[in-house]
Amino acid sequence: MQKITADLIITNTGDPLQNHTIILDGEKIVDIVPISEAGEVAHHQGVITPGFINSHCHLELSHLKGQIDTGTGLIPFIKGVVTLREFPQEEILAAIYAADQEMYDAGIVAVGDICNKPDTKERKEKSKIRYYSFVEMFDFLQDQNAQQVYEGYHDVYGQQSDQGGNKKSCVPHAPYSVSPHLFSLINVANKGKGTVSIHNQELAAENEFFMSKTGGFVDFYRDFGIPIDGFSPTGTRSIDYAMQYMDPSCRTLFVHNTQTDRDDVARANDWSNNIYWATCPNANLYIENRLPDYQVFIDTDAKVCIGTDSLSSNWKLSILSEMMTIKKYQSGISDTEIIKWATLHGAEALGYDDLGLLERGLAPGINLIDVAVDGHRFDLSQARGVRRLA
Repeated sequence: MQKITADLIITNTGDPLQNHTIILDGEKIVDIVPISEAGEVAHHQGVITPGFINSHCHLELSHLKGQIDTGTGLIPFIKGVVTLREFPQEEILAAIYAADQEMYDAGIVAVGDICNKPDTKERKEKSKIRYYSFVEMFDFLQDQNAQQVYEGYHDVYGQQSDQGGNKKSCVPHAPYSVSPHLFSLINVANKGKGTVSIHNQELAAENEFFMSKTGGFVDFYRDFGIPIDGFSPTGTRSIDYAMQYMDPSCRTLFVHNTQTDRDDVARANDWSNNIYWATCPNANLYIENRLPDYQVFIDTDAKVCIGTDSLSSNWKLSILSEMMTIKKYQSGISDTEIIKWATLHGAEALGYDDLGLLERGLAPGINLIDVAVDGHRFDLSQARGVRRLA
């Protein structure tokens, strides 16, 4: 048996605890008791939390670290990813292995991972991290190509790992890249179960495209020689197009949301009661130099979770780094709320009921954030690091 404590313990089941001890049998929590009842205890300075959940990542793009300049904007960034895809396979696999280890060392216990290829399967089956593989599909609004595109990506889906706690779903890439027919094929494949992830409202041009068929995405399609004559503007925002064709019975994970407003959240809540909003702040700063309006989500009691995006759009794969960025730019958000985003909400979004909580009988991973604590107060923006205790 191992007995550990810290200045503060955040369980996500009630108020933060002081003067308490977590008793472990291996990685499983046997009990959490007052320190006076525990006998000899290993005391750590800082805050103990459940293991972190990375709700949005592109592990297969890890080889693109440093390959795309910061501050390009989303559309040039997408073009960069498309044109830089061809690397030696051994380099791709080595980067995948290294990124998985980086996330494990950073206290991440589960990842919502976007896949376009089967490159990550082998590592996921050996990893100590659980992966929810989102096999991402897009036909660039070419309805007539939807069946062929779906069949190609469904082969990739068949090759993804669903062993050892891993899961998988078919998902749409983004509203501006998925036709109604492809949405319907994805819905049939998922059968109303699991989690569906979709990139959402990352830049103003996305809403502009659906409102009036103007802006940067018109140029994007023209530059790639993809006809959009058959696309008519909906006169609504991009999230409305997505909700028109997605299945509300699945858990839905909207990702990025830098242009999302209160009305968008309200309409989404009317559409489904099983919605999560993933934020990847460092990637948003890397690409667009813009963050979501987090107050929108706080005021609407929305369930926010945290992702890193990929090493093509981030400096490292660290949920602590993402939390520190949120706290730096939105100091009014409570530190315990941000930790809930990084743990419990992410676990719920991915359907891992045994993660995100420090509770008897669970093995959710236990992290120690190295940060000064004064009573129940601490400042994530001043954190010095994180390490795994279990």
